[in-house]
Amino acid sequence: MSEVSIIGLDIAKNVFHAHGADASGRALFSRKIVRGKLLEFFAGHQRCTVALEACGGAHHWGRELTRLGYEVKLIAPAYVKPFVKRNKNDAADAEAICEAAQRPSMRFVAIKSEEQQASGLVFRTRDLLVRQRTQLINAIRGHLTEYGWVAPKGPSHVAMLGDLLADEVGSSLPEAARSMFRTMLDLLEELNEKIGDLDKEIARRAREDAVARRLMTIPGVGPITATALAALAPPAETFAKGRDFAAWLGLAPRQMSTGGRQKLGSISKMGERTLRRLLIIGCSAVVLQASKRGAPQGSWLEQMMARKPRMLVTVALANKTARIIWAVLVKEEDYRAPVAAAA
Repeated sequence: MSEVSIIGLDIAKNVFHAHGADASGRALFSRKIVRGKLLEFFAGHQRCTVALEACGGAHHWGRELTRLGYEVKLIAPAYVKPFVKRNKNDAADAEAICEAAQRPSMRFVAIKSEEQQASGLVFRTRDLLVRQRTQLINAIRGHLTEYGWVAPKGPSHVAMLGDLLADEVGSSLPEAARSMFRTMLDLLEELNEKIGDLDKEIARRAREDAVARRLMTIPGVGPITATALAALAPPAETFAKGRDFAAWLGLAPRQMSTGGRQKLGSISKMGERTLRRLLIIGCSAVVLQASKRGAPQGSWLEQMMARKPRMLVTVALANKTARIIWAVLVKEEDYRAPVAAAA
């Protein structure tokens, strides 16, 4: 009887499905496994390769199976979908995972440690609180509009809103409305304090991490972006060149080429959304300063700003910065500006 060479594991909340195949891809077994007996099943099975979709809980199970001696491979769900035959169910998904993992050109996701996931949670939490703060500010502005007061946009004007509600606007509002506005302002102040604490934690991590300090030498990369890259990005060695890293971030143009005709569209927006957003925000600050003070004479940025719209230049600079980040991580060197390097 053939030995099991690879197992495709479709994970879920309670009921998992395992599909085993030999080295030639021939199916050997397909069975359901409840969550409580999953590790027991793999502990008594011969060691081989286990493939999973890189979804919720995949990194946890990847670590657990690695401790048992298995070689674990995580695959992005988008790369598994083409191998699903006809109807979708747990058995078909497990078989598709097993089939996809055996492709020679398949790309895999690096398993994150608990510390890496904890570091990433800092940024997820900060993003959540920032979104909640934005919702509160928009709610306050929207409700004030119902009473004839139009407030300026942005969190910088929140203090002014609080002063207005305490003085002239508050006196003309019903008591029920004043109490609700006070509740929202109190929540807003609490969110600002928590976001400030997270910013201090991120700044502390940036000072203590050698990789983050090296990344902060790149224009447009601050403490938040540097520590986010160190926590959320896979190892730089995963990518063969800087363009691959930029494409993983979703900053490379989407291709729609056929018949030998090359046709490029907008950026693909694939990969890690948080990192892509942080890079674009940082590069927008660089482009804004260059538009006010002028870019270095003869530089790439000066030539781009002279013939392209500002937003297009910002995204192009983010793409260029992503390639620089890859080079800095791979070579383990600080960033050197082109002019200084030439000198």
